[in-house]
Amino acid sequence: MSGAGATRRLTTAQALVEFLAHQYTERDGTRRRLINACWGIFGHGNVAGLGQALLETGQDTMPYLQGRNEQAMVHAAVGYARQSNRLAAQAVTTSIGPGATNLVTGAALATVNRLPVLLLPGDTFATRPADPVLQQLEVPFAGDVSVNDCLRPVSRYFDRIVRPESLIPAALQAMRVLADPADTGAVTLAFPQDVQAEAYDWPEEFFADRVWHVRRPAPEPAELAAAAQAVRAARRPLIVAGGGIHHSEAEDALRALVDATGIPVASTQAGKGSLCHDHPADIGGIGHTGTSVADDLARTADLVIGVGTRYSDFTTASATLFADPAVRFLNLNIAPFDAHKLSATTLVADARAGLEALTQALAGHRVEEGYEAEYAAGKARWEQRVDAAYAADDESARPSQTQVLGALDQTVGDDDVVINAAGSLPGDLHKLWRARSPRQYHLEYGYSCMGYEIPAAIGVRLAAPDRPVWALVGDGTYLMMPTEIVTAVQEGININIVLIQNHGYASIGGLSEETGGERFGTAYRFRAADGTYTGDPLPVDLATNAASLGMEVIRAGSVAELRAALAAARASDRPTCVYVETETAGPVPGAPAAQAWWDVPVAQTATRPAAVKARETYDRQAAARRRHL
Repeated sequence: MSGAGATRRLTTAQALVEFLAHQYTERDGTRRRLINACWGIFGHGNVAGLGQALLETGQDTMPYLQGRNEQAMVHAAVGYARQSNRLAAQAVTTSIGPGATNLVTGAALATVNRLPVLLLPGDTFATRPADPVLQQLEVPFAGDVSVNDCLRPVSRYFDRIVRPESLIPAALQAMRVLADPADTGAVTLAFPQDVQAEAYDWPEEFFADRVWHVRRPAPEPAELAAAAQAVRAARRPLIVAGGGIHHSEAEDALRALVDATGIPVASTQAGKGSLCHDHPADIGGIGHTGTSVADDLARTADLVIGVGTRYSDFTTASATLFADPAVRFLNLNIAPFDAHKLSATTLVADARAGLEALTQALAGHRVEEGYEAEYAAGKARWEQRVDAAYAADDESARPSQTQVLGALDQTVGDDDVVINAAGSLPGDLHKLWRARSPRQYHLEYGYSCMGYEIPAAIGVRLAAPDRPVWALVGDGTYLMMPTEIVTAVQEGININIVLIQNHGYASIGGLSEETGGERFGTAYRFRAADGTYTGDPLPVDLATNAASLGMEVIRAGSVAELRAALAAARASDRPTCVYVETETAGPVPGAPAAQAWWDVPVAQTATRPAAVKARETYDRQAAARRRHL
């Protein structure tokens, strides 16, 4: 049937898949498909519903991707969404029980980072013909609770489809949130297995093409005037570039503002690359893992202009970095929640629209020449430190971690994407990496989730098949989640993994030492006579493990071998792993003498000298915290 009142008889799962195939986003006149594929691992909670629906409708309607771990599937979808500037997303379906709860970590990562992903976990029977069913959580005081309720606090939108007809409003709300630049994140539609398979007469209008406009709200005139006044009154303004600049594709607008005004730009982990590293106003990362020039300017800034940033504790050095007694904040953000942080003057708008308007409002204004000369000199000094960190006096020696980054820096092109999320690498990368293009630097540091890198690399490569992609992982992260190597091999998704073996949790080991924990439980070693893990290193061979999962593996034992291995990996047409064992990680050469603080509480009472000393340092640092009111 066709025309007004026409219906189509499909199962609820079939209807959802058909509906998703007709959803689009549009921004700046460009239309893109909103849900490009569905990842899935099948069990009794979705095999006969969504599994059958994906088979029934076919790959042309909704491409299916086979994963190995439910959390990893979400990471891959998140990597895809980020590379797509949040204009396209992917769905993930699982069975009930452990398959569903494995989604929670990935959902939290997506929501914390404001990145869209559609989660479709199976659920127990809505009609309860048998109670309990396999893998069902029984809650004596609430019959309508299932394990999927764990996803509520980590989802931007959650609904349970208990009747076929309830899918229509729920699906529309789900698309609204996925396409909303201020309100996006993980969206969960919990799907009882009997409802998935139930037939219903669906209105044809439900399957019509639907375009979700991704808005670019401009700032209100009053807010814009106040923002311009604040900038003109500042002697030492500093821009903090966050991930919102990338999501909005506002890099050109930022550069235009900076070229006109001379205001320096420091970057969060998510915002790095907003300016190319060689731009005169780019002063690198800010905060606990920032450069000395950026943190020195932050300490003396009288106006901090946050653009698309959440102001995490790493950015603010746990509320100790912005130290000028008269410092004020101006926040340009599409989300009012973030714009109002730190008692800021607000500019609630799309990042690109807001930057363009602010540039016009500041016509003729420029910072003093002395200020520009000051940060230019600081930038030059820092670049010398980067060169020193990357340099290798002995090409035949085992590399340090920073020398690994130096070799990679010499290998990649402007279009390569470098992915990382956790461990000691984020700090080194934030300080040292020279981002050459807006999407080269892909750090997931909102949730800093070990195991993100490899599946995210797959998602990025799916979104940008012509861009070389590098997943940088330490041994700790690799052991968390190497499973999607199999997916990359199966699908012929050409990703590169740089696997760095340093025998443990190097980042947390350093933090443990700083906070009086004496590196307890952070090394991958046999037990010593005193019961601690301080014996010989474990005889694991992660390179052989990667090869067993289907990757081409190149071992590099020296700096010279590493350079050759990285070049070979970039030239390879198949998934390739470069394995390198590094010297024990120490401080980054040339790091700031007074490192920006990070608040990790230290024991108030202890007998061990290391903890007592660490507490003294903690109390001294904590005294510098302030509330910006």
